[in-house]
Amino acid sequence: MTSSKRNKSLYIDTEALSTLALVQEGLLAPVTKLMGRREAEEVDRTRQYQGLPFPFSFILAPRGKRNETIIPTLEPGETVDLINEGKKVGELTVEEVFPIDPKERLIHIYGSADPTHPGVKNTMARLGEWAVSGPYRVEYPLIRDTVNRIRQMIRRTGAQKISAMMLAANPLNRAHERIIRQILTRADLVVLFLRKPFTDEGLRYDIRHNAVQLFIDNFLPRNKVLVVPFENTYIFAGYNELVLDALLARNAGCNELVIGKNHAGLGLYYDQNRLNTIFDTLSGLDLEITTVDEYVYCDTCRTLVSTETCPHGQHHHIHYHSESIMTLIQNGILPPPILVRKEISANILASLFPNRFENLQETYYSLMPSSGLLEPKSDEQFYVKLMELYQTSSLT
Repeated sequence: MTSSKRNKSLYIDTEALSTLALVQEGLLAPVTKLMGRREAEEVDRTRQYQGLPFPFSFILAPRGKRNETIIPTLEPGETVDLINEGKKVGELTVEEVFPIDPKERLIHIYGSADPTHPGVKNTMARLGEWAVSGPYRVEYPLIRDTVNRIRQMIRRTGAQKISAMMLAANPLNRAHERIIRQILTRADLVVLFLRKPFTDEGLRYDIRHNAVQLFIDNFLPRNKVLVVPFENTYIFAGYNELVLDALLARNAGCNELVIGKNHAGLGLYYDQNRLNTIFDTLSGLDLEITTVDEYVYCDTCRTLVSTETCPHGQHHHIHYHSESIMTLIQNGILPPPILVRKEISANILASLFPNRFENLQETYYSLMPSSGLLEPKSDEQFYVKLMELYQTSSLT
């Protein structure tokens, strides 16, 4: 798209563009458009939209000197260009312009306006004081491609029971594998929405995607699992995340959402002096919500077990703590195979530390058993064989 000089311009970041595209492609239905002032206030008050749960209003209020100068001057019926990173990515036809209270907006999204909260801090930097509503269209192929891939997979496989799971896989560990296999025992198709945040924290998305795809291709039945990108923008933050995850899964064609029992959104809360859970909120959705137990490695059972079924105490349990596993990986250390499958570790380390070894071929054939044929070996193959050496029994 090329920008038109006759239209005024609004400047939006990629996170806002992605969120607009999610709604445009129907993934957050019943919301299909930007809300006007009265509608937004009603949704913020009731946490519902058209009889279904929706945690807060869907509005566009981009920050920035140019936006804050232009938005108050817009008139109903006027068309404005939406600009992202210097390029026109869409248009919006103005219906209404109205002021908002950024602090109140933050509380609706995060339950807090504390500037030390990472989500609040990020959103505060990009949230303006003027909102604009009206029909719009944007170009963002990633979201449309995701929807098409899921629908094509459903048609091709004829799947009836379609389960969704939101997955960070940072990194993919043995507990993730166990849960995915558990879901597969009762589903025709599992859709893994791989979180793709707008931050640089953790492993890069491409590294996590490659690791998950390696597991699917080599260790799971064919045509039973599909991994797609899920750009979890600011609206998926905080205690509202589960409601929006459920809407997205349902609108993508899934009829079950699987979550862990330790999910932050499962807590009890009071509403009108009545004790509720998130399941009360989601009761109107045509979607089954299934919880799965936390898995640990028990050094007495000597296998992966559910904390609900293992009779041994916490002191016998090894937990799959992502940040701790990441500490090993970021320092170039292969995690033990009871934590991460060796093929996954090798794939990740080879991506993080390319060309790490000066004399890889010489080192490989000096240390590893071989058939006698000297063939070039990759970093990934080296890590796999190195882990096999670690697992070899001692002579003593």
